[in-house]
Amino acid sequence: MIEIVFTLDYEIYGNGTGSLRDLVYEPAERLKSLFLKHGARFVVFPEAAELEQIESFGTDPLIGAVKKQLRGFHAEGFELGLHIHPWWYNARREDQAWVFERDDYNLCVRPAEHIEAVVGRAIGYLRRIAGDPTFTPLCFRAGHLLFQPTRPLADILAAHGVRLDSSVYRGGLWRQHKLDYRRAPKQIPFWRFRDDVIVADPQGEMLELPIFTWQAPVWRLFTSKRVALQQTGLSSVQTSRKILRRLGDFSRFRYPLKFDLGQMTADEMIRTAGRIFKDDRRDPSTFRPVVVLMHTKDPLDHAAADALLDDLNRRGIRISTFSDILRAIPTPKRGQNGR
Repeated sequence: MIEIVFTLDYEIYGNGTGSLRDLVYEPAERLKSLFLKHGARFVVFPEAAELEQIESFGTDPLIGAVKKQLRGFHAEGFELGLHIHPWWYNARREDQAWVFERDDYNLCVRPAEHIEAVVGRAIGYLRRIAGDPTFTPLCFRAGHLLFQPTRPLADILAAHGVRLDSSVYRGGLWRQHKLDYRRAPKQIPFWRFRDDVIVADPQGEMLELPIFTWQAPVWRLFTSKRVALQQTGLSSVQTSRKILRRLGDFSRFRYPLKFDLGQMTADEMIRTAGRIFKDDRRDPSTFRPVVVLMHTKDPLDHAAADALLDDLNRRGIRISTFSDILRAIPTPKRGQNGR
């Protein structure tokens, strides 16, 4: 049985360029209308550090409308998750541009006290946006999907009430930042974890719902749309450096393609959905939650997304949120397996 969770990373470009109106507010509003047309909701991952800094420095007049929009999402049943690009908390302004210190690029490698301060600050900002001092996000997505080494970040998230992560993409590799998801479980659709996000542990406090991927010939990564998106906001020199740093990661015949609507053509959406339907036909008794990516900053083919939602409705496939998934998966009892 399939259930689809559509997730929206709600953010401007990682280098700080772009306006909230063009890259966040208007794309989110359009997606909201599309999903409500189908009686569906998606999970919103506001980039808390980015939005807080934009508000603190007063760099974009639309920040008030963005906060109001997010509060509206929360009120209308669109789940809000915790998403942090932690380098934003050290950002400063020079010559009307953002300047970043990259020590926090991978939050996982930082001391526990620092991680606690970042997570607590981001959750506090989400509570102010939601207008609810008791609000706790149930789900987390790491900045740039970097969730290794997993502890102590996982322990800190669980202590704050976060119960689910969706950062893993099977086959992912980024040596520069200590990410290696190639050993993630392949035969199970989700798992609990403790010490390492890609190692199943039935007694783990957090649940992993990986982003859906399929292993494709590496040349499929270099479609004109994906290449153009990689270059967005970067100079040609910066783009070249970025590619050179990752050549070792891409030096293999097959590479994971994420189910990322903003990166895909209409044909790719159809073929990827077909893979999911095929898996379900092979084993319809298995509960198979599937996580799909969207980004406000990416140009999404709305006609293709509309057709995909129509197709899911015709097939009777439910569009869910992470809270729906958590209700369907039993919580392990303490003391099982001798613990």
